[in-house]
Amino acid sequence: MDVVERELTDPWEGVVVTPAHGSAIGVLVLAGSSGRVERERAHLLARQGVTAMSIRWFGGPGQPPGICEVPLETFTEAVDLLRASGAERIGILGASKGAEAALLTAVHDPRVDVVVAVSPPSRVWCNIGAGSDGEQRPYRSSWTWRGRPVPFVPMDDSWSSPAAPVAIRGWYELSERTYATLLPAARIPVERARADLLLVAGGDDEMWPSLLHAERLARRRRSAAAPVRLISRPDAGHRPRFPGESPAPASPRFRYGGTPEADALLGAAAWPHVLGMLRGGSGP
Repeated sequence: MDVVERELTDPWEGVVVTPAHGSAIGVLVLAGSSGRVERERAHLLARQGVTAMSIRWFGGPGQPPGICEVPLETFTEAVDLLRASGAERIGILGASKGAEAALLTAVHDPRVDVVVAVSPPSRVWCNIGAGSDGEQRPYRSSWTWRGRPVPFVPMDDSWSSPAAPVAIRGWYELSERTYATLLPAARIPVERARADLLLVAGGDDEMWPSLLHAERLARRRRSAAAPVRLISRPDAGHRPRFPGESPAPASPRFRYGGTPEADALLGAAAWPHVLGMLRGGSGP
């Protein structure tokens, strides 16, 4: 399918990729802590008949340099733009910290029809990197809503990092134990979201225990009789890849878990459900 790409420069850096014949479906595509604009993923979705927008949501002009007190209004304003472009059905596809943003946006914005959360957390975590003041400590929330920080879980800095590349899953697990009293306030109340929810997670995720988190999210949805689907593989890691996407690059800093083969198999299993839910169905 032919697609048309348009660069965004105001109010954010980003890209909008639209099928040549247009589409009534719009999806916001959010990267995780890499901060990149997900151009390849946006093109992949547009070739399937979906208008796909991907934006830089931190680290750009006028934005905090890190994931620190990022306004959730960033994403509701992106929904505004998708609606203004003619999209009648709105989805958000986010990975890792982008999944955290996608889930929270759907909780606060009833216009979101579907969320695809890839390697999600079930709670709000603290900042990764500096805020607008240039400071990384003390820990603060990753997000604000209407000017107020969203309750969060900080990190326990007593955790010692082994030599790189490092698996930081244990740091998150330790922090949950250390700050157990803060966990209830920091939970993402997905049961309140009107959107349909698709969760994609691997059991060998070495960044954080995303499959465990996805199972928690699914239980919350089911307890409220809200629609949810969980696609998982025990051998996949933090970075599932959808059919047609390039393999995730190796990192000298982090261990993400999984294997290229397992991550591709998880992405392939999830892909029909991604497209089905964006189009208004329940999947294949």
